[in-house]
Amino acid sequence: MLIRQVQSVDVRPTTTAHLAQTMSLLELSAVELQEKIEAELSSNPALELIEGRFCPTCQRPLIDSLHCPICSRPKTLSSDEPIVFISPREEITTYAPLDSDQEASFEESSVECEELPVYVFRQIAAELEEADRPIAATILTSLDKDGLLRTPLIEIAVYHHVSLNRVEKVQKIIQSADPLGVGSSDPRQALLVQLDVLAQTRLVPPLVRRAIEEGWELLLHHQLAELARNLGVTVTKVKEIAAFIGKNLNPYPARANWGEIHQPTTPYQEAYYTPDIIISLLNGDKNAPLVVEIVFPMAGKLRVNPLFRAGLREAPPEKLEQWQTDLERATLLVKCIQQRNQAIVRLMQVLVKRQRDFILKGDAHLYPLTRASLAQELEVHESTISRAVSAKTVQLPSGKIIPLAKFFDRSLHIRTELQAIIANESRPLTDMELVEILRARGYQVARRTVAKYRAMEGILPAHTRSKMKSQKLAASIA
Repeated sequence: MLIRQVQSVDVRPTTTAHLAQTMSLLELSAVELQEKIEAELSSNPALELIEGRFCPTCQRPLIDSLHCPICSRPKTLSSDEPIVFISPREEITTYAPLDSDQEASFEESSVECEELPVYVFRQIAAELEEADRPIAATILTSLDKDGLLRTPLIEIAVYHHVSLNRVEKVQKIIQSADPLGVGSSDPRQALLVQLDVLAQTRLVPPLVRRAIEEGWELLLHHQLAELARNLGVTVTKVKEIAAFIGKNLNPYPARANWGEIHQPTTPYQEAYYTPDIIISLLNGDKNAPLVVEIVFPMAGKLRVNPLFRAGLREAPPEKLEQWQTDLERATLLVKCIQQRNQAIVRLMQVLVKRQRDFILKGDAHLYPLTRASLAQELEVHESTISRAVSAKTVQLPSGKIIPLAKFFDRSLHIRTELQAIIANESRPLTDMELVEILRARGYQVARRTVAKYRAMEGILPAHTRSKMKSQKLAASIA
């Protein structure tokens, strides 16, 4: 019994360090990973890089081929199964677009990622009175990492010398933006905002609202038996309520994209223009499997220096501890990089299969996918998916470079359809009319959701579009 306890104490710190290192490497882009490896090589004598070109996965030397002929070999010729592998690249060569006559523009081949306050403000700007914009800016810049407003509204009202009611109205506008519930004062309020919007398009099980309003703390701590007693229902019923909330609502609106996982990105002009993942078509055939090349930013073989390992036995006593630490650090880094690569390969195998139509046909064909559902399929924690997606960019077969996070934009296909409808309207359509057209095409959305998506795409309200159309007509007649 004592031996088991001692082993447990010895193993746990190593396992924790291993997991922490793997997670930290997982969220690095190819450029950041290269910087990390170079820093370790310069500071750790137990780590070395063998010059040449080697496959990052199987370590075979690559003499005449750009990619490893073993790891990049198709397992099947089915177009549904992508070919995913790690590629040793020191320089990125972009592929030609699918249509050789149309080259991706500078804007299409770059990535612009917004921080949460900017992202939300861009959506709601058209709905705000000019005088209320400073209030909105204060609320948005006061959000915590979860997208919640911990600052009391009365403090914001006093600061701007306005009524509390006016600040509350601005908060409600913010809460209707994406991510839904952002700017709420606490998780319970965020859930209720999301529930109100959800109830506009689908049936919400009875007692869900009451469970959130009266039993949020019990739900949070999984005290389902006590909540069942308070609601006067069975524990099974409460489990169904909890499952519904867990599947459809998020008490921390910004956590998936802007929480501890998200790293603030550099401004547009400082963004990286080299992808972390390159997707192309096998032999340029649109009916062939997609080839997914995950960039490993160094061509050489990274390994623990065998001479250093052998010399450890003859280390002077005053150096022994430091040398052992160096050896352990080098061994851990090599193992964790391998696990990072394997995790991204698994992610892309499923993600590219799900999003093949989006990759080849464009935004309107994006398959609605969440990080949580993908994590469940891969049997990993949602935070692992978020880290793997974080700070990564993908080059599509068209040559366009986009954030990997765009593969999880659940409203993109609806916004694309909305743009197409408005682009072809014979007269300016109201938001309610747009709701009916979208529903007829299979998109169940509420009016306020249409207004939000319209604002996100920079499309003016119907009355403003009508006025502008009249002005243009008058100008053309004159």
